[in-house]
Amino acid sequence: MVVTASAPAEPVAARADRVSIIGGGASGVLTALQLLSTSDDSALCVTVHESTGVLGRGIAYGTSDPRHLLNVRARHMSAYADIPSDLLDWARRAGRDPDPYGFLPRMEFAAYLQDTLADVADHRLTISGGRVDDIVRVGDGFELRTRDRVAAADTVVLAYGNQTPQSLAVGGVDLAELPGYLPNPWDLGAIRALPGDAVVVIVGTGLTAIDTAITLLEESPQRTAVMVSRHGLLPHDHIEQQSTAWVSDVPSGPLTADGIAAFVRGQVDAARAHGVDWRNVVDGLRSATQSIWARLDLDERQRFLATYARDWEVRRHRMAPEVADRIRRYRRDGRLAVLDGGITSIDTRGPRAALRLSDLPDPVVADAVVNCTGPLTDLARSADPLLQALQSRGLVTPDPLRLGLASTVAGEVLGVDGHVVPGLYAVGPPRKGTLWESTAIPEIRTQAAEVSRLVLARVAAG
Repeated sequence: MVVTASAPAEPVAARADRVSIIGGGASGVLTALQLLSTSDDSALCVTVHESTGVLGRGIAYGTSDPRHLLNVRARHMSAYADIPSDLLDWARRAGRDPDPYGFLPRMEFAAYLQDTLADVADHRLTISGGRVDDIVRVGDGFELRTRDRVAAADTVVLAYGNQTPQSLAVGGVDLAELPGYLPNPWDLGAIRALPGDAVVVIVGTGLTAIDTAITLLEESPQRTAVMVSRHGLLPHDHIEQQSTAWVSDVPSGPLTADGIAAFVRGQVDAARAHGVDWRNVVDGLRSATQSIWARLDLDERQRFLATYARDWEVRRHRMAPEVADRIRRYRRDGRLAVLDGGITSIDTRGPRAALRLSDLPDPVVADAVVNCTGPLTDLARSADPLLQALQSRGLVTPDPLRLGLASTVAGEVLGVDGHVVPGLYAVGPPRKGTLWESTAIPEIRTQAAEVSRLVLARVAAG
C-alpha cells in the first residue's frame, strides 16, 4: 500500500492536540507509528508533511533498483524494537520467504514502512503534500507555512532526514558547470539515461557510491567507472553470521579518541585469539556507541572525526554480501577502479571533462561525474528554505561539529540561545552531532519512541 497525501477530514485548527512531523521518510514514518500506536487519545491529530506526498520513500529507501539492498540483516530492521519479528512477519504475509539473516531490497523496506503505518492509521493521521518553507513560533505553538497555506501545530518534530550532497569544486572549477555533472546520486533516471558506453567518475566511496556503481554498471555491460575519494576506502562486507557474541566492557572514567581506538584494537585482537571475527566486536559495541560519544569532550570528538571516523564507518556500515560480490566482479573485470587522493584538476576545454586523478598517469575523460560524497550536514551551508528560515528565526542552530542541529540527548531542539525550544523535537540524521549513531533504523526507531513519549506527555499536560 502506498500512503499518499489526502485532504484532511476536518480543518487542522479544529483539532485539540496537533502534532506536525516534518518529513515522511523513515524517521517521520517511525515517529508517526509510535505516536499513533502508543496513544489512544481520539483527539490527537498527527500531520506528516512530506513534499512528495508519498511516505516511506526518503533518500535511503526511495530507490527503484531492486539490487540496492539493506546493509542491516532483516531480523534487525523491525519498525518496533519490542517486536523484532515484525518485518519478517510482514514479508511472509506479502508472499515472500525472508531469510532473517539476509538483506532485503531497500524498496521492499519502503513498502513495509507504508503498510505498517497503514495498519495503525485512522482519523488521527493526515498526510500533507507540499514543502514546508517556514515555521514560526506563535504563542506556545507554531505556524507551518507552505507556498499556499498556513497550518497550526502545538508540537513539531523535525524528521527531514539527510540533505543532498554538498557542491563540489576542484581548482576553482565548480563541478556543477560540467555538462555531465549529476549532483543527486539518487536520481536513478539520470544515471540510467547515460550512454551505454559511458565512462563515469563517481566522487565518493561509501554506500551511496556503491549503489550508484551497481545501477550504472549492471544496466550496460559497456560502461566503466572510476570511484575516487580522499582515502579510497570501501565499506567492508558482511560475512556469514557467527553465533559467537562479543560484548566489550567499555573502560570507566574519562575517555579519549586515542584511548577508545586502542581499546577497540585490543578487543579485536582478543576476539581473534578466540576465533571470533572483528565484525562481532564492532557489532557488540553498537549499543554502547552513543554513550561513548557522550563521554568524549568536544576536542576528543574532533580528534575522532579527523583521525578515526572513516576507518570506523567502513567497518560499522557494511555492504551486504551480494553487493560486495558485485563490486569485486566489476573490479576483477576492469570495469571499476577505486582510487584514493581525489580529483587534482579538471580540463573543461573539450566536449567532455578531463579529470586528473592522483593515482593515474593520464586524465580520465568522463561522460559524467556523480556526486556521492555523502549528505551535507552543516546547516549553515544548507540551501533548504526551511532550514534557512529556522536558523534565521533562531529556532535551530548547528551543533558544534556541524554534523546536524543542536539538540539534547533526548531529542529536544536547542535554539540559537542554547536553550530548549519548547515543543520542537528532532528524530534521525539531524541528531548525529549529539549522538553520532543516528542514521540507521535500530537507532532511529529508538529515537522515535523516546520523542513520542515526550510529545505525548506534552499533549497530556495540555
